[in-house]
Amino acid sequence: MYNEEAVCMEFFAAVLPVAEAITPDYECICVNDGSSDATIVRLKQAHANNPRIKVIDLSRNFGKEAALSAGLDHTTGDAIVPIDADLQDPPELIKEMVQFWQQGYEIVLGVREDRSSDSPLKRITANAFYRIMKKVGDVPLPANAGDFRLMDRRVVDAIRRLPERTRFMKGLFAWVGFRIAQVPYKRPLRAAGETKWKYWQLWNFALEGIFSFTTMPLKIWTYLGVTIAAISSLYLAFVLLKTAILGIDVPGYASLLSVILFFSGVNMVGLGIIGEYLGRIFLEVKNRPLYIVREYLGFGDQ
Repeated sequence: MYNEEAVCMEFFAAVLPVAEAITPDYECICVNDGSSDATIVRLKQAHANNPRIKVIDLSRNFGKEAALSAGLDHTTGDAIVPIDADLQDPPELIKEMVQFWQQGYEIVLGVREDRSSDSPLKRITANAFYRIMKKVGDVPLPANAGDFRLMDRRVVDAIRRLPERTRFMKGLFAWVGFRIAQVPYKRPLRAAGETKWKYWQLWNFALEGIFSFTTMPLKIWTYLGVTIAAISSLYLAFVLLKTAILGIDVPGYASLLSVILFFSGVNMVGLGIIGEYLGRIFLEVKNRPLYIVREYLGFGDQ
């Protein structure tokens, strides 16, 4: 949860009856990702009323992927369901997910078959991202499947063994494999409050997925370099032949400047792609923790 005071109590009113109907032995782990509003106050109230609500209060905003990792690190259940607080993922689907899990499926995806609640631009960019990942990704990424899913204990234990510091959780969920079922649903509007995701953040999130799960951008740049070198060689041969036959032309300063600027831009883009991968190596070798916890509620001696 990040600045979700407006929807916090409504979330518990929707989720807890579903959990209690499935089993009385449940836990609801809430990660407060450095909220600046009264989210932590609401969470403490909820924990006081129901000790099965457990709270992890992070020391600052570490981002969705780190907060999700914190929640998975502290789960104890046989089946685990990550879910956002905005109630755009219907809690009542958890019952159907559990039924698939009891049939032997280890991952049950919630798949958004209707995203009309999202803006047109978000739908277009999301579809484009999944198409790109399908083409260039090393691991098939299920389309229109977010973090909302049921995972068996073995799946969560496998994910916890992955050491990445720059994490794209959808990719990690897909990478571990296991048997998968899908539950389609129509995504409703937020129950309250506003989305915290800006388009620039979504763009960076998409780049994180691409650079974390494929080296195709580097390969594309290799092919582009070979193509440009081949074209340049052909053009050089043409210029030499033309000069031998017709003599020396008057130099074209405008065309020369255009070529220099073009190839300078190409070089900068190539360096930028290399820098993206190098930056991820830099973050990995520092080996900092994914998150820091300020306070635990409901976790015993932690």
